[in-house]
Amino acid sequence: MEGEKKQVTCYLLFSLSTAVIGSLQFGFNTGVINAPEQKLRAFFNATWMERYGEPISPGVCTVVWSFAVAIFSVGGMVGSFSVGVVANKFGRRKSMFLVNILALIGGGLMGLCTLCSSFEMIIAGRLVIGLFCGLFTGLTPMYVGEVSPTPLRGAFGTLHQLGVVVGILIAQILGLENLLGSQKLWPLLLALTVLPAVLQCILLPFCPESPRYLLINLNEEEQARKALVRLRGYEDVGKDMQEMKEESAKMAMEKKVTIPELFRIAAYRQPLLIAVMLQLSQQLSGINAVFYYSTGIFKSAGVTQPIYATIGAGAVNTVFTVVSLFLVERAGRRTLHLIGLCGMAVSALAMTIALLLKDIEGFRYLSIAAVFAFVAMFEMGPGPIPWFIVAELFSQGPRPAAMAVAGCSNWTANFLVGISFPKLEELCGPYVFIIFMIFLIFFFIFTYFKVPETKGRTFDDIARGFSGAPPLTATSVEEAGTVALSASPVKEKVPLVEASKSSSEQGASSSEKAAADATKVEEKPSSVTQPLVDSSKEEKSNSAI
Repeated sequence: MEGEKKQVTCYLLFSLSTAVIGSLQFGFNTGVINAPEQKLRAFFNATWMERYGEPISPGVCTVVWSFAVAIFSVGGMVGSFSVGVVANKFGRRKSMFLVNILALIGGGLMGLCTLCSSFEMIIAGRLVIGLFCGLFTGLTPMYVGEVSPTPLRGAFGTLHQLGVVVGILIAQILGLENLLGSQKLWPLLLALTVLPAVLQCILLPFCPESPRYLLINLNEEEQARKALVRLRGYEDVGKDMQEMKEESAKMAMEKKVTIPELFRIAAYRQPLLIAVMLQLSQQLSGINAVFYYSTGIFKSAGVTQPIYATIGAGAVNTVFTVVSLFLVERAGRRTLHLIGLCGMAVSALAMTIALLLKDIEGFRYLSIAAVFAFVAMFEMGPGPIPWFIVAELFSQGPRPAAMAVAGCSNWTANFLVGISFPKLEELCGPYVFIIFMIFLIFFFIFTYFKVPETKGRTFDDIARGFSGAPPLTATSVEEAGTVALSASPVKEKVPLVEASKSSSEQGASSSEKAAADATKVEEKPSSVTQPLVDSSKEEKSNSAI
């Protein structure tokens, strides 16, 4: 019990906070480009005039602006797809350290653009920063999930999304005209991303490498144990080590999983589908569209300074992310995701009605309430949960590849929504939110029927849950026996018995195992745990027949 109490240590919180600086970077660079839009357009025009002696046409200026915004998502796609390779080659901690070099390059390019009179430097800087953020959208949840205690993994998993929304809020505040959003200081605003990168590089050497990476990927058991002792705050880390060893033994029987294999191997298809659909539920929910449209909504409601109301929406965003941090281990991931999707669908309908009837004064305030409710419900479920539940759905072997695919699907959907929403809004007007409502209902149905609850379960237990009913090989039969026995009154002891049997019998043929099992039944009738094991063997024998 003492060990359980000390699971949250100062060193664990320090390590998690350091990793989440990357999430803050993602949020900051997502929101920072919106505030200085008019200043950037003026810079494009001034640079064009200097080069060609004539003002830039509005159409070309819009294309350059759109490209500068959208190229961020393109970099994110490439970065997120590279997460698996980078994380496995360099490790989680060293990868985060090296990736910060991209932030220094990208921030430097954008910060020096006015001195060099080059709007191309902004585009190049946004591409590099997108690559940086794409890598961190995989590395941060992966690291957080692997160093967190199993009972608190969900709560700590929401820290990634908390970092994102805090980054967006900081960008909105610093982008105000009287701070860094002025005509002279906007390049400094874009370059500010360099500071968190430097801070993280200073702090990372004091953080541990992921114990799972040390034990499972590098086979450094003593180093993994030392890291766990420091993270947990107590010496008896046998339970965590046993879980990782069982996962390692399972991985030893299968080769490393690449991205193409992730699609080919049947056992990974269902969790991969769930991972991708959860990421799509985040981006196709319409949250970015609501933030894009919020200023217009607040303006129509008579707010004299709509930018402050938008910052208010960002504050609601942050507050409800903190709320979800405390709820996720009590209510569960699946439940919160369902509540969030349902609440967003109702809010989208309310927003559509309010926008259609905005000339009636009461409905103006309904539109503001609908925006705030939409944002709050997003942070209850679709905001934080897709990022860390992907890490929970896969064991150590396929996890980096799965994080890469899920992250890439998120960035792709982000890019498509960003490109298509202005045109959709032009064609559909306020009815555009009905499209998002339909998406939300679809994702609600999918989550209800397909997404399992992962609260309090080990990585290996969750991965076994997706195995379904594979052919009854020796390995799959033993796993099935473990799962079946877990319902018995002594469920704490049985998996360890089965795990030890699995490791001792590994490499034997199925016929040799059957003979050995029969011998053990005859030789050890008086063992305390033997009747349970024999019972499971009889059930497995019957099922095989």
